[in-house]
Amino acid sequence: MSELTAGNVPEIVVETRNLTKIYRDFWGRQKVRALKALDLEIRRGEVFGLLGPNGSGKTTTIKLLLGLLFPTSGDIFVLGKPATDVGKNEKIGYLPEESYLYRFLNAEETLDFYGRLFNMSGPVRRQRIAQLISMVGLESARKRQLREYSKGMSRRIGLAQALINDPDLVLLDEPTSGLDPIGTRNMKDLILDLKKRGKTVIMSSHLLADVQDVCDRIGILYQGELKELGRVEDLLKVSNETEIRASNLSETAKNKIIDIIKEDNAELVFSGHPTTTLEELFLRIIEESEARPGRRVRGGNKI
Repeated sequence: MSELTAGNVPEIVVETRNLTKIYRDFWGRQKVRALKALDLEIRRGEVFGLLGPNGSGKTTTIKLLLGLLFPTSGDIFVLGKPATDVGKNEKIGYLPEESYLYRFLNAEETLDFYGRLFNMSGPVRRQRIAQLISMVGLESARKRQLREYSKGMSRRIGLAQALINDPDLVLLDEPTSGLDPIGTRNMKDLILDLKKRGKTVIMSSHLLADVQDVCDRIGILYQGELKELGRVEDLLKVSNETEIRASNLSETAKNKIIDIIKEDNAELVFSGHPTTTLEELFLRIIEESEARPGRRVRGGNKI
């Protein structure tokens, strides 16, 4: 348990039972069924991903957890309390898809302002501000006004603001929205660091790679319904295929393996060299370029 929170965090941090949200028009007629009978349990210390296309109910779910919306039917419990209990929000950090921050304040002033909202003492506030600015990598920009920040820097100070109260539960709505590959990687590293610190993180996204890289479990929403739920590695596993990787394999050995596959009446789906991802390639090139200034490519050859 962190030093700025009190009490025990329950094993089940978030629980929803038959959670349904229907938006109605002026006359009370059903307009949109944003969420339909959602049953979910999210445990302490895990990173949980809410995955789905735009309009699938991800943001609605987060707002219901925060108590910003009221369910049409069903129950929600957050940190052992009903979602309507505003007291629970003292232990929650929230990063919306668009952070609404005061553009004429700098990073220190922004975090000091939010720390005062939580009635944090001056010494605790100053210590927490220094820790968070270092954590999100904004030491060199701590005195710059937020209006001068890039999109990636704005997302990082937004995350720091969400963590000012050292929350037990962190809700992230599209945390990598609008970020370039480097900013995305930094944000994912910060999420993994939160997990190491024992925080429970719920992130919503429609970007598959982001969820795959950081989440322990995922729930896939589509048109307000939960379509799939489970651990990432289990959901991505192709049960009827076997992958064997080896290095420095001779052609003779390759041919023997192929013969064994044929003798077993199995099908050889693929034989070749594994590939990296575009993100890994991009980041490696950036790192190599920083280590070796002037490195470039001409006519397909590295210089």
